[in-house]
Amino acid sequence: MIPYLLGSTSWSGQSKVIGILGGTFDPPHIAHLILAEEALHQLDLELILWVLTSDPPHKRGQQITPLTHRLDMLQASISDNPKFVLSRVDIDRPPPHYAVDTVRLIRAEYPHTKLVYLMGGDSLRDLPTWHAPRDFVSACDALGVTRRPNAEIELEDLERQFPGITPKVQFVDAPLLDIAASQIRRRIRAGLPYRYLTHPAVYRIIQQRGLYGSTSN
Repeated sequence: MIPYLLGSTSWSGQSKVIGILGGTFDPPHIAHLILAEEALHQLDLELILWVLTSDPPHKRGQQITPLTHRLDMLQASISDNPKFVLSRVDIDRPPPHYAVDTVRLIRAEYPHTKLVYLMGGDSLRDLPTWHAPRDFVSACDALGVTRRPNAEIELEDLERQFPGITPKVQFVDAPLLDIAASQIRRRIRAGLPYRYLTHPAVYRIIQQRGLYGSTSN
């Protein structure tokens, strides 16, 4: 058994470079998949660990879809790509689930693997507000950052706060898709089309289970 992994019992943990993509995935959508695929190609990753956060600290007080549904949707979304692997690191341990702890736990299991944490440019900009951000930057070998066109990322400011972060930042250029899970949830509640914003298997789960106020068809 490989700790914290599900659906990849053949993986030995000897990969040279792996990406970590964390999120609530409520629901997972095609922008997640496109970002991951672009990161695989541009950063020359062996695989990507998809870390489903069961109890995100920054979303306390918000209504979140039960874990079992989000887990099923994420598995359905990534199961047809052998380089996408579900990680249970934030499922099989009690909260709070901070990114710094997630990276440290994965590092402890695979100490000789280079870890690249994948995030959006907005997350990099907001890094000073994260829990133990200096420790998080130190724990990562690299940060794979998707940047939006014309978006300003002040690396000089971040470097002053987190010395050594600049050489760790590796930008990923991906098609600009203005898709967010919150937007999909709103469209479903409003009865608007959303079918092609998610993986077909995710769409079926949402419809069959009546998630987000959907109606079965």
